[in-house]
Amino acid sequence: MSHRILVVDDEPDITALVAYHLAKAGYRVSTAARGGEALKAAQEERPDVVVLDLMLPGGSGFDVLRELRSKEETRDIGVILLTARREEPDRIKGLSLGADDYLTKPFSPQELTLRVAALLRRLASPAVAAGSSVVAGPLTIDRSAYRASIDGEELPLTPTEYKLLETLVERRGRVQSRERLLEDVWQHQPDMQTRTVDMHVQRLRAKLGDHAGLIETVRGFGYRFHDPERGGRSR
Repeated sequence: MSHRILVVDDEPDITALVAYHLAKAGYRVSTAARGGEALKAAQEERPDVVVLDLMLPGGSGFDVLRELRSKEETRDIGVILLTARREEPDRIKGLSLGADDYLTKPFSPQELTLRVAALLRRLASPAVAAGSSVVAGPLTIDRSAYRASIDGEELPLTPTEYKLLETLVERRGRVQSRERLLEDVWQHQPDMQTRTVDMHVQRLRAKLGDHAGLIETVRGFGYRFHDPERGGRSR
């Protein structure tokens, strides 16, 4: 069954353009023009990805994104922000709220389609044996369930946050440059900035709470996962 994409934009021409190219690529596409309508569709249809405009009637795309990430049934949905807002503060705010990607208008429909495909690859669960897990200090990653927990309590991670954490843990003890993480986690989209990595690391640290120090900043280079048990163990 093809992936379902929800396109949220109040401009009919843009909605039709995006929907056409995504449908042409083989996706099942539904649309919404308002924030409330988008949230209802996300809960009822459970799309794989939401392409979300920021300027919506009756509320902003930020509000929709915040609501999607706050609910367990929708927090795993991939979100690509598609907006005319080009200022860095808007990009940072979107990423800090849990957006997986950010594309500004005017945009190339072909590039958007490629970004959707890249995000879907990132959302796909890794092909690992049932019960496969990695333990690094207080952190456990259950790769078969696509979940992570700290001290036995599950972390409310978005798919991209999970992928970033998994990548850092798999390479624990080794410094990962922002550019390398962009390439491996985000498939390094053309205009994606290293700031994207920083914002996701910031969100990860916030969710790790007292264990935020597990992700170390190596000034001038990037990030490293510090395993208090010297490399952790796999089982």
